[in-house]
Amino acid sequence: MAKSALMDQIGRLMGLRYKSHPWHGIDIGREAPEILTCFIEMVPTDTVKYEVDKVSGYLKLDRPQKFSNFAPALYGFIPQTYCGTEVGKHCCEKTGYSNIDGDGDPLDICVLTESEIPHGDILCRAIPIGGFRMIDGNKADDKIIAVLKDDIIYGSFTDITQVPEQAIIRLKHYFLTYKDLPGMERSVEITETYNRVEALEIIKHSMNDYVDRYEGLASALQHF
Repeated sequence: MAKSALMDQIGRLMGLRYKSHPWHGIDIGREAPEILTCFIEMVPTDTVKYEVDKVSGYLKLDRPQKFSNFAPALYGFIPQTYCGTEVGKHCCEKTGYSNIDGDGDPLDICVLTESEIPHGDILCRAIPIGGFRMIDGNKADDKIIAVLKDDIIYGSFTDITQVPEQAIIRLKHYFLTYKDLPGMERSVEITETYNRVEALEIIKHSMNDYVDRYEGLASALQHF
């Protein structure tokens, strides 16, 4: 049996036994940053906050919400991105703040769709149209706003200015309150709502930060 055929069979068997890590094992897509593969952690019907466990890759219950707010859209992150030095530096340049660094997480994304998606822990294809420049303490915590590719209602949107104002207000309110915990106060602010061009720039910075942070990972995976 040829070596390539054997490796194909081994790959299929590993795919049956092992789940790809949604941060490191899912490809962002060849058309990134214009079209992205995203991992969705939460949907609007979730009343608690779910988050991927960075070690195992499994979805875990992060915390109950202090208030009865819920994510107004699909919410998750962009695989193979990292909010590090470049993302933090870019935030400083745009805001005039100093000593801002990335939050050390993959880049968050909120995906608009008219479809009712019953649960998270799924992948989807999304097109970025803008975002919120959010700062949590002294950490850049950008929220990319995107539309589900080929969505009946939102699929034709190309910029965040096309999104109804009330939808933007709801998204802002969620992000400014979803980290509230009983007995704890956090300094969270959204300094700007930016357009598609800026969103693509931030995604590129996060992709570069990922390469810098995990520079040995890609070469290691090539040996499997």
